[in-house]
Amino acid sequence: MPQFFIDRPIFAWVVALGITLLGLLSLPSMPVSQYPEVAPPTISISATYPGASAEDVSSSVASVIENELNGAKGLLYYESVSDSYGQSAITATFAPGTDPDLAQVDVQNRVSNITATLPAAVVQQGLKVEQSNTGFLLVATLSSDDGSLSQTELADYIKRNVQNAISRVPGVGKFQLFAAGRAMRIWVDPEKLVSFNLSMAEVSAAISQQNVLVSAGILGSPPNPADQRVTAPIVVNGQLRSVEEFENVILRSFADGSSVRVKDIARVEIGADNYQFGARLNGKTTAAFAISLSPDANALSTAKGIKEKLEELKEFFPEGISYDIPYDTSPYIETSIEQVVMTLLEAMLLVFIVMFVFLQNIRYTLIPALVVPVAILGALSVMNLFGFSINVLTMFAMVLAIGILVDDAIVVVENVE
Repeated sequence: MPQFFIDRPIFAWVVALGITLLGLLSLPSMPVSQYPEVAPPTISISATYPGASAEDVSSSVASVIENELNGAKGLLYYESVSDSYGQSAITATFAPGTDPDLAQVDVQNRVSNITATLPAAVVQQGLKVEQSNTGFLLVATLSSDDGSLSQTELADYIKRNVQNAISRVPGVGKFQLFAAGRAMRIWVDPEKLVSFNLSMAEVSAAISQQNVLVSAGILGSPPNPADQRVTAPIVVNGQLRSVEEFENVILRSFADGSSVRVKDIARVEIGADNYQFGARLNGKTTAAFAISLSPDANALSTAKGIKEKLEELKEFFPEGISYDIPYDTSPYIETSIEQVVMTLLEAMLLVFIVMFVFLQNIRYTLIPALVVPVAILGALSVMNLFGFSINVLTMFAMVLAIGILVDDAIVVVENVE
């Protein structure tokens, strides 16, 4: 093989240029991270059963889903956590090498098979099936500088104006908000409920029946008489929008015209959707959200895109709102990669100097200097083909490989000389 390329130097140059081109094309598409992905793929299932205890959630939701997961292709094990807030989180771990997209589809199909057997409240709240990530790329916060906005108002602003924009940044896999947006809260007084001989089921049913979106149709739509020339959509205000409207929901009416309304047995206010999370930054009222990477995403470019998008959104923030990024892993990744690259360049420079000083021939010095970048770019193209990422371990392996490569080149050139 060496004699083949010695006799055909032009062909050897073409092969070297081809390897270099493949490496240059592979480099932009390779994911960048601090460490390689060695953990097996996991799929998380989230369910909410409002008002239920941890035991009820475990027996009526988590156990049903776990039984259906048995037999999934590549499934190693699963675990579940249920809390007293009515929430259940089930994590299914699959064998290394399993395609996470196919695993997610399999889990979704199995969960859909038992949807009818789950409590109606759980189905109404919805089940989330998504690929879970082991860590966060960064955590950002929105704070009220003057304290005029509460955490609930900040969280509501994030859900309406920030979440969708950040989620569209390439590389973002999951947006997790550690706060709750605004919601209509109805705090029922148990004593008043008993005094009117009502139950919570009746209160929930009354609110559901009187807070619906009504499709009233169109007045004068075809088929209509030939002389009718006017059509108009009928708009019915069936959904309740204010505290007063919810307070006036009728729970029970009597023959004498009197009635029992929600305000007679409960306090209605606009509060938080839930009260499980809380965050403060330097003593300021804060709503925090975390970003996780999607599979094969570039951590550095994703973090850069998120920061640019936040700077863009900052121009439209209401007065008194500012953002911070108290936790960000991208600087550590960037520094680690930079240090390895510097070590790589220093090794190449030292080799060049040693070769030139001892051989006193610029031609013999350029031979290993040209071989090193070609070998690196060729390795990058193979790494991209097999799904490897640029991380501290792969870069360190390149440093060791370059040492071996240069050492062999020195020995060969010295023997030839």
